[in-house]
Amino acid sequence: MSDWYREFANSGFGSTITKQLGLPRPAVLRRYEPGEPLLPGPVVVGSAGEGRLREQLTTVLRDAGVTVQSPVTADGATDGEKLGAVVLDATGLSTPGDLASAHDFLAPAIKRLRASGRVLILADPPSEAGSPAQAAARQALDGLVRSIGKELRDGSTANLVYVPAGAEGSIAGPVRFFLSGRSAYVDGQVVTLSSAEVPEGEDADRPLAGKVAVVTGAARGIGASIARVLSRDGAHVVAVDIPAAGDKLAEVANEVGGTAFQLDITADDAAPRLVEHVRERHGGVDVVVHNAGITRDKLLVNMDAARWNSVMAVNLQAQLDLTQALLDADGVLKDGARIVCVSSQSGIAGNRGQTNYAASKAGVIGMVRAWAPEFANRKATINAVAPGFIVTDMTAKMPLGTREVGSRLNSLQQGGLPVDVAETIAWLAQPGSAGVNGQTVRVCGQSLLGA
Repeated sequence: MSDWYREFANSGFGSTITKQLGLPRPAVLRRYEPGEPLLPGPVVVGSAGEGRLREQLTTVLRDAGVTVQSPVTADGATDGEKLGAVVLDATGLSTPGDLASAHDFLAPAIKRLRASGRVLILADPPSEAGSPAQAAARQALDGLVRSIGKELRDGSTANLVYVPAGAEGSIAGPVRFFLSGRSAYVDGQVVTLSSAEVPEGEDADRPLAGKVAVVTGAARGIGASIARVLSRDGAHVVAVDIPAAGDKLAEVANEVGGTAFQLDITADDAAPRLVEHVRERHGGVDVVVHNAGITRDKLLVNMDAARWNSVMAVNLQAQLDLTQALLDADGVLKDGARIVCVSSQSGIAGNRGQTNYAASKAGVIGMVRAWAPEFANRKATINAVAPGFIVTDMTAKMPLGTREVGSRLNSLQQGGLPVDVAETIAWLAQPGSAGVNGQTVRVCGQSLLGA
């Protein structure tokens, strides 16, 4: 599943041609490899307003083996090596006038950003502002970071994390994720943290060691990639899919050293069978990834009830039923459990011919948001990922023009890979992500479609 255009645009001849014609040149993205440094260069950390996180950020970065430099001068001096990341502590903004200090820090620092660099802003949430002016200043960062993401080149990304008072202890995991190669295709995103008990001493290479993870729809595509990444991070994977996919499912389970469990998640007995399986075979479950999904596309006026109902049953109702069964089964969902649901960019932006699919995926986002308080009370989390254009065997069968348009309409000018979705899910599954709850993270390279 190579990107022919990206390979051409980055070749000697192709680079010349694309430059002369003003065509985009998608970068080769920096993706995570176990054992590699968090960043390929140093980080500069600055403040806008009376920031309260700068010292803590510096400690988190140094603990991760990153060199932290002083802020870049306003003239954009380029002494020293290129920066791996630019991090701004924007907590403490009081008025829109304070945003000038964000510009004064970011502009010269971003000039020194290397390829596949990272820009990360941390701020107070607008919802907790004490005045309209303060809310305006905090909300302005949303537009700022999304625009930065569209201005950056060479595979660099920009993201924003809102940190309410009391949630300062939750920042380490999100900071490491957004700066790492795990977030290669996550751009222009906004995540709001919450206060949580975050365990210390997490193994950076195997943060899921000893965990049991259930992945539905695991026989192929994104589901198989999720199983591989969770296994790589230390989890024992229970790979779930329909009996018709039994052979492929067994291949994936054998590859990752996990367990294959054939199950139609829409069957009347699916929930009790899954609960019984994880209870009897594994003593419970730590991570559940609701990945299984189908499409049955048709314009709404031409869509029959069977198409509508089947998509709703697999994509939404099964997630509701399985999750509720796990919550109701005493002791099956382990302490600190993580539920990750796969939504879609279509659920945010809509898509012609996919009213059933888009409705089901939007429903997943509503479900996650509504369940977050109950999960927080259990010291667990529930979140969603919303993939954009991901290059799979299915998209490879699209007409060339449709495929190219879909893959280029984002800030990174290329389609994502199944592993990009899997890496984001694996991050949300980690113990260190305890402060991320009720959130939906788009894995779309900051698609130009939708929010």
